Amino acid sequence: MSSPQSAGPAGPDIIPGLAAVADRYDAVLCDVWGVIHNGQSGFPAAHDALIRFQQTRGPVVLISNSPRPASSVLPQLRALGVPDEAWSTLITSGDVTRIELAARAPGPAWAVGPDRDLVLYDGLHLDFAGPEDAAFVSCTGLVDDESETPEDYRARLAVAAGRGLPLICANPDRVVQRGPLMIPCGGALADLYETLGGSVIMAGKPYPPIYVRALDEVERLAGRPIDLGRVLAIGDGLPTDVLGARRMGLDCLFVTDGIHAAETQGPDGQPDRAKLDGFLAGHQAVARYAVADLVWGG
Repeated sequence: MSSPQSAGPAGPDIIPGLAAVADRYDAVLCDVWGVIHNGQSGFPAAHDALIRFQQTRGPVVLISNSPRPASSVLPQLRALGVPDEAWSTLITSGDVTRIELAARAPGPAWAVGPDRDLVLYDGLHLDFAGPEDAAFVSCTGLVDDESETPEDYRARLAVAAGRGLPLICANPDRVVQRGPLMIPCGGALADLYETLGGSVIMAGKPYPPIYVRALDEVERLAGRPIDLGRVLAIGDGLPTDVLGARRMGLDCLFVTDGIHAAETQGPDGQPDRAKLDGFLAGHQAVARYAVADLVWGG
């Protein structure tokens, strides 16, 4: 097993793969988009790393900011070639957001997002209306995230913010990588809403509700209490995965070849010590480890 390459206390250990630190942990909370697939294809080396961890160490709980319930995300994972053996269970932002939505039924809600996310509302008995008549805003993302920008929503969001409506954001991600494209997400609309004076409620990463539910699943799967110091969080998003892990007191493995690749990697596609440390320090962020892509390593 290779040893971690450390820069000391100021920055994360740059490791060759999960195998280098796996024996320090009894469970993994792993991000989905950007770590095990990019929305168009799966990453077999990442799948293998998670399979090996499950075989040798303990459960893997996938923790995703998808605005849809886990049951509707599973077919996408399988279509992208993510094997069931790579994870034990999946918790989504949509799962925990449904609790917030149910508490506000029947609304009405102004639902902002594409039709594929309407499954979020199944069985919640919500009514729907526009920003002029709604009691709150429910945001899953942009309707057409490959042609629109958050600015296209400014005027309608301003109406809702002016009426003092809370916005429940089912996907706190600001951006995800879809193949070669960077796609704006619900978190970008939530950021705009706050600049307009509106209040935002989120239950997904980096906020505690999704982690509490995931950690409950870890203990259920392990059949015993798990020390938080023995749980490793893996992700590629600084404002979601890295910040969320720190808030919960979890060690984080930061995957650099994702949405922050330009800020953290050198020309060889590997974490660049100076860029990585400067990027994290500039955002007052902390990660225990860093790796270009999630792999098992040797």
